[in-house]
Amino acid sequence: MAKSAAPKNQPNFQDFLPLMAEKLGGGGLIEELCKGFNLLMDTEKGVITFDSLKKNSALLGLQDMTDDDLRSMLKEGDFDGDDALNQMEFCVLMFRLSPELMDQSQFLLDEALQQDFNDSDNLL
Repeated sequence: MAKSAAPKNQPNFQDFLPLMAEKLGGGGLIEELCKGFNLLMDTEKGVITFDSLKKNSALLGLQDMTDDDLRSMLKEGDFDGDDALNQMEFCVLMFRLSPELMDQSQFLLDEALQQDFNDSDNLL
């Protein structure tokens, strides 16, 4: 059976977040998402802007995305309406773009919270 091609104006995207979550656990996944945010953000503003996303998107294999695709991505994740993504908005957007990861998100959240709890116990 032949694999169907992505629609004409859709980027070909393979979702590796569930695999990353499985290998890294909840805390490790969040750490990697934060690294992705740092790659895409405007270092002077501390947020992902259209210009920083366009400039840095090739680093994450998104070089085939059109300006409209990039604007749409920003708009979808921009909860506070400032035309930029802060770190929390970016992480939430990445989870929302991964249906399989959304199904696993409660487990990952519980695991990350437990790890933070255990880490704070070790400081006492």
